[in-house]
Amino acid sequence: MKKITIVYLPDGINAVRQFRLPKMVIGLVSIVVLIATALLVWASADYLELKKSVPGNLSLMDENKQYKTQLTSLAGRIDQMRKKMAELQAFENKLKGMVNLDTAEVDAQFLGIGGSDTSIMEAAERNSPQKLTSLMHQSLDNLNTEISVQTHQKTELLDFIEKQKSLWSCTPSVAPTEGWISSRFGYRVSPFTSKKEFHSGLDISSRIGTGIAASADGMVSSIQKTDGLGLCVTINHGYGFQTKYGHLSKVLVSKGQSIKRGQEIALMGNSGRSTGSHLHYEIYINGVPANPEKYILN
Repeated sequence: MKKITIVYLPDGINAVRQFRLPKMVIGLVSIVVLIATALLVWASADYLELKKSVPGNLSLMDENKQYKTQLTSLAGRIDQMRKKMAELQAFENKLKGMVNLDTAEVDAQFLGIGGSDTSIMEAAERNSPQKLTSLMHQSLDNLNTEISVQTHQKTELLDFIEKQKSLWSCTPSVAPTEGWISSRFGYRVSPFTSKKEFHSGLDISSRIGTGIAASADGMVSSIQKTDGLGLCVTINHGYGFQTKYGHLSKVLVSKGQSIKRGQEIALMGNSGRSTGSHLHYEIYINGVPANPEKYILN
């Protein structure tokens, strides 16, 4: 335990003072001073480094705020897209209802995909940007799936409407000629035998040479001359529809020719078994005669 003597010489007449301290104490004090100095230097350097990084941190905070604002805006747009998708689905269901197309199966499929999504705007208020980004990706995936489903649905709807359009074009719906009805569909007294008989068509009377038009799109299936209907044209319209035009004076089309609704196909006459100039007009559905008046839309 060697000691070191420290002499203190004050100014003036004050007495000289001496201090004797063990070498070990001096060493420990020196070590503590060195450690404290090192810590002070390290703290100063760290403070200066932090001070330098403050502007960058503030900039990052501003950027994060901007990103959060942009994410919130995007979340609002995603919500709007989802609402528009729902409106489009409702409109499509309305169209399907108008054309009597069953929507139960596709509705269940649509609801099974997008029905569980919550509002992204609501999630934006209580979630971190990272969580919000994940929810937005999930919602976009759901939207993409819904778009694929709706695209398929609309393709089916378009095909159905095209078929309905074709069916409508091939369904008799206009009067084949001008004139007055001289005999209706159903039972009547025969002008030749004076007995009750079934009249399978509609007689429309007018002068000879009056134009006769096809009542729907189709194809001429036969042109023939019989004792009963005289010169006669038969048109096959598809979908089970067939029309027949009798007592003609002249035919303006040929067998196998495609016909459009309203196209003139013949001229009225008095051929066959007839009491005067008129058109005998028949409609068959799957081979069964139907009342032509029900297929004349004014």
